[in-house]
Amino acid sequence: MEDIYVCNVGLFKALADTNRLMIVDMLSCGELCACKILEKFNITQPTLSHHMKILCDSGLVKGRKEGKWTYYSLDEKMVEDFKAFLSNITSSKADCICNSEGVCNWK
Repeated sequence: MEDIYVCNVGLFKALADTNRLMIVDMLSCGELCACKILEKFNITQPTLSHHMKILCDSGLVKGRKEGKWTYYSLDEKMVEDFKAFLSNITSSKADCICNSEGVCNWK
């Protein structure tokens, strides 16, 4: 059961930065070249590369090279899985960990 939490903690860490949240918001409109993303921020190209590496490593963002440019997009399956996970952990359910044996039941 802990695996589902372990799998998603990286996404929360990746999103725990204002610039990365804004980048995800930008990518919600579709694929963008790194140069277009960089235009919206007051950061250097190496800093953008760092943010994009974190987002790509989390699985939330995909990058593809085309010539000398890199284009980024959201991984729609990962986004849907993450939304489902967030919905699940923020909703009351019969199999909640608080109902597990040895865990205090607050309800």
